[in-house]
Amino acid sequence: MIETEKFKEKAVLVGVITPGTDEDTISEYLDELAFLAETAGAEPLYRFTQKVDFPNPRTYVGKGKIEDIAAFIAVNEVTLAIFDDELSPSQIRNIENILRCKVLDRTNLILDIFASRARTSHARAQVELAQYQYLLPRLTGMWTHLERQRGGIGLRGPGETEIETDRRIIRDKISKLKDDLKKIDIQMATQRSNRGKMVRVALVGYTNVGKSTLMNLISKSDVFAENKLFATLDTTVRKVVIDNLPFLLSDTVGFIRKLPHDLVESFKSTLDEVREADLLIHVIDISHPGFEEQIEVVNTTLRELTAMDKPMILLFNKIDAFSYIRKEEDDLTPANKRNMSLDDLKRTWMASDKNYKTVFISAKAKENIEEMKAIIYEEVKKIHALRYPFNDYLY
Repeated sequence: MIETEKFKEKAVLVGVITPGTDEDTISEYLDELAFLAETAGAEPLYRFTQKVDFPNPRTYVGKGKIEDIAAFIAVNEVTLAIFDDELSPSQIRNIENILRCKVLDRTNLILDIFASRARTSHARAQVELAQYQYLLPRLTGMWTHLERQRGGIGLRGPGETEIETDRRIIRDKISKLKDDLKKIDIQMATQRSNRGKMVRVALVGYTNVGKSTLMNLISKSDVFAENKLFATLDTTVRKVVIDNLPFLLSDTVGFIRKLPHDLVESFKSTLDEVREADLLIHVIDISHPGFEEQIEVVNTTLRELTAMDKPMILLFNKIDAFSYIRKEEDDLTPANKRNMSLDDLKRTWMASDKNYKTVFISAKAKENIEEMKAIIYEEVKKIHALRYPFNDYLY
């Protein structure tokens, strides 16, 4: 039996260069958007960018640019246009009328990926809630083909339109999902309290920085890991022992630039693992050209979770994939990320930050793992000693 290749939708990517950003930054943003599109199963064909003071309130980009995009779509049989910001309902309608293809914004794309990645009933409920909250204000001009569980003679209000019925059905679904998730939150809180007073360590970081690979390495478990965004949605918790010191290690959902607010809210119980952790290991992909911005994205999310004041280890991963352009000795241009070696980087703020311990490793190639374990052991031991001051036998 011959298997046919899964159909991939042809897509174009659209972004704007606003004051305060430059072409290199937008290129990195669209690289990430392309990775998101590929993760969702699309094939990005072309990128469109435009310098603007602010996105056009009607069509996101200007009249000439939207016409260029429409012409490209018509010639190349593109079925999907993906925009790198969240679009308003009116912008989506206006753009669809011009482009004559499906239009997704960044938020919708991320929600779609989360929906495809959700494995457990808990994760599926969290994603479904975020999807309905995103969909509700965008119903005008759309027909959602929702189940008519409450439709039919005698059940629809007098003079109620199909859109109003859809809104009512969605609000009912949102209410039910929130009630279901409250029950799950209580169950998960009970599970966390039943783990006793063992020190809890949480892996946090941008998506696709290698947290699941690191989890497998430290805990000798088999957590799903692959080179795609949001490979892990459900929090995995494992008991780990380094030397004679036990602790709980959790792998959490990855953060991302412009992570939809509805997702943060609906994944509250999952993110409680971060809030209630005693120690955070912030995993960073040092091979990524925009790793410093990714650090700030994670820190911003941690501040929103009121978890930024916790003890933290900065773990720079993927040193095996780190590459740079060697700076010639007679080159007078200033050093930057593209011409600094890994040893140079180790001498920068990253390794000298007095607030956090830092370590440089490769989880995939298993490089510098013993130093990492020693640092984790020392940090966990400090917390354990405060909690159990008389357990001298552990040390």
